Amino acid sequence: MVVVTAVARTNGHLVEFDSVKLSFKGVVAVNQVSFHVDDGELYSIIGPNGAGKTSIFNCLSGLYRPQEGDIRWRGESILNKKPFQIAELGLGRTFQNIELFEHMTVLENLMTGRHIRMKGGVLANLVFAGKTKKEEIENRAKVEDIIDFLEIERWRKFPVGMMPYGIQKRVELGRALAMEPQLLLLDEPVAGMNLEETEDMARFILDIREELGIAMILVEHDMSLVMDIADRVMVLDFGQKIADGTPAEVQKNPDVIRAYLGEEFASDELREVERELEGDAIEAAESS
Repeated sequence: MVVVTAVARTNGHLVEFDSVKLSFKGVVAVNQVSFHVDDGELYSIIGPNGAGKTSIFNCLSGLYRPQEGDIRWRGESILNKKPFQIAELGLGRTFQNIELFEHMTVLENLMTGRHIRMKGGVLANLVFAGKTKKEEIENRAKVEDIIDFLEIERWRKFPVGMMPYGIQKRVELGRALAMEPQLLLLDEPVAGMNLEETEDMARFILDIREELGIAMILVEHDMSLVMDIADRVMVLDFGQKIADGTPAEVQKNPDVIRAYLGEEFASDELREVERELEGDAIEAAESS
């Protein structure tokens, strides 16, 4: 079942984060960080707490305005755009802490995600007839598709405050999907989940990429999840990028090992990586 229109792929990058620097009263949160994300790509940002991951999300969303650098959406700068204007371009987001309306049903929460795509004004909605009624029916059908996609049919008429944590996380993901995004920012989508809930969320994330072609930036502390599903991974440490590449490349990067384990505990890991690299070099030399 198609939930939202599959994203058409174009030449060039979907979003570019170019030499961005963000600081607060002298404290540098993001220091000359650059990366890009392409259509349909699952890009992950990892790093210790305080590394600058959420600050990057806030810059992309228009909540923070960096002092240096540029952020481009399909080649055009969005630094001067307001958050709602960036959302209209096609950027959706979930949050570390669940930000839902607890006393509203699943259906009603997902309909709030459709607000940005609805054209009827206040007076037209009060009358609720003609084009406004037709628009409501069409948008409700899109939301019902999302409910089916995320397998939350049984919860659709219940207030979200009554639901298990894992289901609430799905509802928040569904609300972001209801915006028909071209890029989804997923801020720790499996934080606090048990193994079964984590596996379900990973499956939905992969389905979003493979069936809908929606690009995603994933911030997550669950390294096994990141390394299993991400196309590319960027590693931050104290606001600086220390690595960027495929999961396999990042796992072998000495700087990443040092940042996560420290020099003393990383020494054995580093020696093992060095031995593997030496072995690869010798094998390549012999084959040539």
